[in-house]
Amino acid sequence: MKYIIMLLFLGMSVTAQKTHAHHDSIKNLEEVQVKNAAKKKIETEMKMAVSVDEFLSSSDNISFIKRGAYAWEPLLNNMSSERSTLTIEGMHIFGACTDKMDPVTSYVESNNLSTIDIKSGQQGSLHGATVAGSIDLKRKSTPFGLEKKWKGAYQSGFEFNNKQFFNLGNVAYSGDKFVAEGSISYRKAGDYYDGNNDEVKHSQYKKINTSLGFAYKTTDLSSVRVDAIFDMAKDVGYPALPMDLSLSRAIITSASYKQLFEDGLIKVIDSKIYFNAIEHYMDDTTRPENLVHMDMPGWSTTYGLVSKANLKKNSYSSEIQLNAYDNLSIAEMRMYPQDRSNRTMFAYSWPWVTTRYGGISMNNSWDLSEKSQVSLGGSLGVNYNYSKYVEFNWIFHPGAPQEKTRFLPSLHAGYNLDIDHFNFSVGTGYGHRAPSVSEGYGYYIYNSFDRYDYIGNPNLKNEISYEGNASGGFKNEKLSIQGKINYFYIDNYIIGRILSMGSPMNYQSVGVKGYTSLDYATLFNMSINSGYDILEHLHWKGTLTYARGMDGQGGNLPFIRPLSYQTSLHFMHKNFRIQTAVNGDFEQINYSPEYGEDLTSAYTIWNISADYSFKINKVRTVVQVGAENLLNEYYSTYADWGNIPRMGRNIFTSLKFNF
Repeated sequence: MKYIIMLLFLGMSVTAQKTHAHHDSIKNLEEVQVKNAAKKKIETEMKMAVSVDEFLSSSDNISFIKRGAYAWEPLLNNMSSERSTLTIEGMHIFGACTDKMDPVTSYVESNNLSTIDIKSGQQGSLHGATVAGSIDLKRKSTPFGLEKKWKGAYQSGFEFNNKQFFNLGNVAYSGDKFVAEGSISYRKAGDYYDGNNDEVKHSQYKKINTSLGFAYKTTDLSSVRVDAIFDMAKDVGYPALPMDLSLSRAIITSASYKQLFEDGLIKVIDSKIYFNAIEHYMDDTTRPENLVHMDMPGWSTTYGLVSKANLKKNSYSSEIQLNAYDNLSIAEMRMYPQDRSNRTMFAYSWPWVTTRYGGISMNNSWDLSEKSQVSLGGSLGVNYNYSKYVEFNWIFHPGAPQEKTRFLPSLHAGYNLDIDHFNFSVGTGYGHRAPSVSEGYGYYIYNSFDRYDYIGNPNLKNEISYEGNASGGFKNEKLSIQGKINYFYIDNYIIGRILSMGSPMNYQSVGVKGYTSLDYATLFNMSINSGYDILEHLHWKGTLTYARGMDGQGGNLPFIRPLSYQTSLHFMHKNFRIQTAVNGDFEQINYSPEYGEDLTSAYTIWNISADYSFKINKVRTVVQVGAENLLNEYYSTYADWGNIPRMGRNIFTSLKFNF
């Protein structure tokens, strides 16, 4: 079957996020500046002061697993985060939490990002080996030589349901040869209340994030830049887990050099070295009801290099990227009785696992005509793992190698056609990914969703993905409609299965599961997006998505989104805007009891907001007020860990100054 899929789509690839754009030559720094300045703001039409998670959730191919109100785990194409590549401007960053409570998206804020680049399937292999695709978070970058030397913004607001107070500020200076910019944000929220007006305990959080960036133009066509991000979260509650986060800290740094060329095949070379360190401390200090207490600290340190070159000649354009990184992941498990001074157990849940990766990727595009383009790309990576304390793995896998080297190839190809008001694309992809640190080397990682302790397996095979995809759309002055589908056939699909040996270590566990490879699994995703201009200032948008995931025996895969929808109206008149939206999921009937899932009911949520823009002494000001879940619906979704209820009615306000 997989070979039929590859033959059907040979020579083609998906255009998952946008239609093809012609790649013009970059002649000087000023042209690059215009491109950067035009990037989309990190906000939605419904809400200005969104978190990064809220912004990503507006994409039709991203959903989230939620274990609380903070640090949601992004699912791209309905696949867990192990199957996608999450980066910040190409920099690889790995969380330090075995429960996946610190995805890369939790270490940035909306006011220090300019855009988020989402690639589906093997089109995301530019940043490394992947199955689901890639999510690359792009930092704000102020151009040189702007007419306005200083600019900035400050935003503050309050959300009533969980008493969240936030402040977001950023400032930038642009000179002919020097640029400086910085941002700071602070959020503090208490427990939220569900649709029955009951308090969801342990859902509070506090977070501070700050960033600095400096750039210097070394010549008319070259520049150097240094950046740093510092993020700290404290007292973060997770109502779906038996423990909370006492402290999480991250420092993310980089230094880069960019060289542009006016003539020749090579147009841009951009190279960057980076370093990031993360520490994450989970404990159950705030859970006195637990019979046995546990601390789960974790550390992740990464050094890396990313270097890319853009090529352009006539109708041909290309991007070549080199990736290399070294990561050390450590996680501990410390168990105590009620008297925490007496430790009864210690183990490494990540036994000092080193991961080294080196890879080269290439995306090529040819304009066959003004209406059609063909693309071809691929990558080749080498992944090396080393477990310092391999004796933890030998308990369940005697004789497992202490080190393992894997080769990770990938290919994708595609064709895009634009005819008058219509556009079409079809595509294919093939790629490998290595098991994650938890899948390969995890030791007694407790999963509170299905209540099993999970054991890694160093002998797992590479996951191998075969992908086919297509899209089609129509657009005129009033109406637009776009449909997308993709299909994944994944050999050696990695998932947890009950082990016949071993007993649970956590007193809340019902058993032990080991990561193993299914023969194969299949996953189908589709989405339809449409819009219509009813009047000059009244616009309608609608989205419909559906997914289906099954293992080789026809069983359901976990965390697959049911049929979902969103419809919205937007009205604008001069400086006033009002928007309203209705969204929801149908009943999740294709759930997987084997992995802890149960039936989740259908729900419908109504949101509304209005904003008004005006000037105060030449300072552009926007004030917004709105309500989420206006009807105070009580609900939980297929992706809410342990069926924790979502937030009930939430009135929010925001005030923003741009200067």
